[in-house]
Amino acid sequence: MSFSLVGFFILTLTILVFVHEFGHFWVARRCGVKVLAFSIGFGPVLFRKVDRYETEWCVSALPLGGYVKMLDNRESAVAEDSLSECFNVQPAWSKAAIVAAGPLANFLLAIFLYSVISMIGVTHKVPVVGEVRPDSPAFYAGFERGQRIIAINGEKVKSVYDLNLQLAGQIGETGNLSFDLKADEDDAFRSVSLPIKTWLKTQQRPDFYHALGFQPYFPDSPVVIAEVLEQSVASKAGIRADDTIIAINDTSVKHWPDAINMVSTRSGETLRIELLRDDTTIELTLIADTVKNDVGASVGRIGVRAKPVDWPSHLLVVERFSLFEAIHQGFIQTIEMISFTVISMKKLVLGLISPSNLGGPISIAKMASASASSGFVPFLSFLGLLSVSLGVLNLLPVPALDGGQLLTISAEALLNRPLPDWFLLWFQQLGLLLILSIMILAIFNDIKHF
Repeated sequence: MSFSLVGFFILTLTILVFVHEFGHFWVARRCGVKVLAFSIGFGPVLFRKVDRYETEWCVSALPLGGYVKMLDNRESAVAEDSLSECFNVQPAWSKAAIVAAGPLANFLLAIFLYSVISMIGVTHKVPVVGEVRPDSPAFYAGFERGQRIIAINGEKVKSVYDLNLQLAGQIGETGNLSFDLKADEDDAFRSVSLPIKTWLKTQQRPDFYHALGFQPYFPDSPVVIAEVLEQSVASKAGIRADDTIIAINDTSVKHWPDAINMVSTRSGETLRIELLRDDTTIELTLIADTVKNDVGASVGRIGVRAKPVDWPSHLLVVERFSLFEAIHQGFIQTIEMISFTVISMKKLVLGLISPSNLGGPISIAKMASASASSGFVPFLSFLGLLSVSLGVLNLLPVPALDGGQLLTISAEALLNRPLPDWFLLWFQQLGLLLILSIMILAIFNDIKHF
């Protein structure tokens, strides 16, 4: 991985882990539990400071998590006058509050981030049907270019972001996918349905639009090159910044999605590219490079970047809220993302989503870097999504996670006695084995797709 990928991975994970562990730490202190250590990372300690409460604050060499260590007389002998500060002697409600505080802190971070985004303001693209592929489900259902998508299965869709989220929520489902479409603002909408059966269940990084047979609208505009990468096949062939691509292999190019599709599907093939340069038409020949995309498939690349496209103003919606409205939006969006994450995890367990879609540290690093490169707001949005995911994951009733601890605390409260040490040890080992297995699968998927 490049330095930027590693840097954004460490930054993202450090923020999420600090917030999560600080939740445990803050509530533990309020409940009268002594915190021995607060560490970001594992392994050799790079930085250490002891505060006036005798808590050791550490930054360690391996930035793959963190922990809060509390006083516990099951782990070592504790002086008589300090027994009341042990975690394990606290009442069940106190222990449950301390354990639940970590995931809750992640949800509060998400609410804060989504609230900030709502106050900054976000420009959304209106969800409009673009190209419709002949002989596709969308074609036979009556999709037409220019129609606005206003709802899916009765849920309102205001932006392409909403559209993608709604379609992602349908993965693995069986039944009918209902779209409410409008030709223009004055017409009444009409509903069309597309039958689906365990939709995209086995696909890695499912392509919703290819499966349905249409693409979201993209304006027809000159395909102008902003930058030619050094040492790329485009650079060697003589392509320059500000050149306009007119055609590839004698097929006209209307917009960047056309150009990307034509090149990506022709890895290793010879391409004849017709360009417009200073009102002069030029034809160049090159062989497309072969690279791996996010799902490990071989695709073609020539090494150019696009100039931003002017989007029609009537197809853009700017949402910006006042402070209290933004906080309300933050709550709503966090609840929606919690629901989406829980349903996705359920489908993964039931086999309705391919386990190959599970990503590890490399995937997180790539997405963090890509979102940061796209701007401040996309990075905040990605951080909010990841914070929700971390909170939900930790609440699963799996040993070694916060949810597993809440399960044992509840069992002890019901039985009115502590669970046997041998059972707790076995329970923890089972959880560690399960988590290790999931991590190995995620890292394997990362390596396969890298």
